[in-house]
Amino acid sequence: MKSFLVAVVFLASALNAVAEIRHVTIWSDGTRMAGDLYLPDDYKEGEKRAAVLFCAGTGGVKKGNGALYASRFVKEGFVVLAFDYRGWGESDCKLTLPDPMPQKADADGTVTVKARPVRWQMDMADQTLDIRCALSFLMGEPCVDKERIGLFGTSYGGGLVVWVAGNDPRVKCVVSQVPGMGGGRPPAALKYVNELAVKQARGETEPVPIETGKLGGKMATYAQMRANPAKGIGYNPIEAAAKITAPTMIIVAEKEDLMSNEENGGRAFQALQKNFVKSEYHVLEGIGHYGVYKAKFEEATRLASDWFHLHLDARLKTP
Repeated sequence: MKSFLVAVVFLASALNAVAEIRHVTIWSDGTRMAGDLYLPDDYKEGEKRAAVLFCAGTGGVKKGNGALYASRFVKEGFVVLAFDYRGWGESDCKLTLPDPMPQKADADGTVTVKARPVRWQMDMADQTLDIRCALSFLMGEPCVDKERIGLFGTSYGGGLVVWVAGNDPRVKCVVSQVPGMGGGRPPAALKYVNELAVKQARGETEPVPIETGKLGGKMATYAQMRANPAKGIGYNPIEAAAKITAPTMIIVAEKEDLMSNEENGGRAFQALQKNFVKSEYHVLEGIGHYGVYKAKFEEATRLASDWFHLHLDARLKTP
C-alpha cells in the first residue's frame, strides 16, 4: 500500500537543518503501524537516497528515541524511518476474544465481537516481522534506493536487527547498539520456555500475557511491558549473526548493567569475524546500558553515522 501522508511538519535541528517529516502507515500482517519518515533538508525530488530504519528497544517509541536518532541520522543526508511496533505507541494492535468468534459474517463480510487489545508485548516473532514490513515499506518509497537500506537497533532492538539481518538479504548494513540477544540462557530457562508454550497452546495459562509476563529486576521500571518468551522459540540472534553477510557494527557499554557483553554482542561479533564479514566492535568507556542515550550519545551516533556512510553513502545522483 502506498504511503499515506497525514501531515507535514518541520524539525529544526541544532545545526539549523530542516527536515520534512511524513507521518505514514505501514501494514504488518494486516495491522496498521504508525511511522515517521524523515527526509533530509537538502533532498530534491527525483533523488534516491540511502535509508536507515530505526528499531527501538524495550518500550521505545517513534516519538521518543525514534525521533532522537532519526533527527541525528537525517542530518547526515539519510532518509530515516522510525515506527512503533504493533501494539506499541501509536500503532494498532492485535486483539484477543474472550468469547468464540461468530462463525457467520455479516453481509459486508464483517463480524461484531467483544475484544481485548494486546499491547506492549515483547514478542520476537511479531517484532521481527514488523521490522521486515517496515523494510518493505522503505523499499517502496520513491525517495529511497532499495539497494542501500541499513538497520539501526538499540537494546532489545539491537538483537532484533541482528536476527533480521541474518534472515533477510535485503538488509545492506547494520548497527546493533547495546544489544540484548538472549545470550547465555541456562537450560532451566529453556525448559521453562518450552513448558510455557505448551500451557499457552492448551489454554492452561494466559494465551497472551497480560496479567502475567511482567518484567522483573531492573526491567521492572517498564511496568506496561509484558514478556512472552514462548514466542521466542527459534529466535536466536547469535545464531543469526553467523548468517549475516552485510557489514555490521556492534556497540556496547563498558559497564553494561543489564546483560553480559561477552554473551550477547561479543558472541555475535565472534560469529561475524569467523565468517570474515566486514564488522567492528566498539566499547564505549565509562558508561552503563543507558549511557548511550546521554553521556555517550554523540560518540555512539558518530560511530554509527560513519559506518552507514562507509557502506551505504547518503546520496545518489538523480537518475
